[in-house]
Amino acid sequence: MMNDTALRKIDLNLLLAFSVLMQERNVSRAAERLLLGQPGLSAALKRLREALDDELFVRVGRGLQPTPRALDIAPAIEGALGSIERAIRTPDAFDPLHYEGTFRIGMCDNLETAFFGPLAARIRREAPRAKLVSVASHTHHPGQQLDDGDFDLSVSVHPEPASWHVRQALFDQCSISIYDPDQLKLAAPLSLEDFTREAHIAVSFEGDMIGDVDAALDKIGQTRRVVATVPRFSALPTALSAMPAIATIPESIARCMASLHGLTVSRPPVELEASPVSLLYRRVDRADGRSQWFRRVFVEVAREALKTSGCSCDIAVAV
Repeated sequence: MMNDTALRKIDLNLLLAFSVLMQERNVSRAAERLLLGQPGLSAALKRLREALDDELFVRVGRGLQPTPRALDIAPAIEGALGSIERAIRTPDAFDPLHYEGTFRIGMCDNLETAFFGPLAARIRREAPRAKLVSVASHTHHPGQQLDDGDFDLSVSVHPEPASWHVRQALFDQCSISIYDPDQLKLAAPLSLEDFTREAHIAVSFEGDMIGDVDAALDKIGQTRRVVATVPRFSALPTALSAMPAIATIPESIARCMASLHGLTVSRPPVELEASPVSLLYRRVDRADGRSQWFRRVFVEVAREALKTSGCSCDIAVAV
């Protein structure tokens, strides 16, 4: 255990003076290196001698001869000063080309569908030795997962963050409707009559039949007919291709599914509140070069993916 009482007697600058004197064995040269006058260095040496109860250096001609005690402690002091210097040194700029670690990102599956592929491709190009791991982000506990080290950052609709986290707004995501044109011969945009008449498939982690769409319809005195729910967005394309039904989901994944599976997209005939998607990361990672690079790359990838897919939302912030 560290002896606090002994350390309180020693000023770090005294140890630095000792180290330079050991290297130079000359007061004038040591003072010049330390940007001190000779009287100042002599005073520092006097304090060090008193603290360690040893002469430490004996004048021999124009130079200094270290005592056995000085020779004995010099390696440890040199090593300690080197460790301190390395600890407080400004870190080197992050070099993705030679990074061999793992980037971990938390996303729910609707955002994962939209962004994971292009993110993995970008990291493969710019950090070819790195790995990318996507972790399922639980909407109710992303902060706990972040603290547990499950991921470096989370992309989701986050609640108010803890004081040791940073929540960075990305974009407001609206919801749009999708359906298989082979199953439903309806023209887009859907009319309110078509929307309320046809069957609907909802996405709910808890299996709820009623959600935000139903609340919006209720405000205008309308209802819809939900005939099935699934816990994951990835189940929707096969379900929609198998039955005449409509799904109303976040725009980013809806446009991906439409492009991949030949589905029709339509703005729903009812006003729905947009969801504020944000980044969540640890405050201690704000200035870390690796974390800054990962956040910047994700934002650039997400911005381009939204633009390419034709989404109405955009990312205006820089991270």
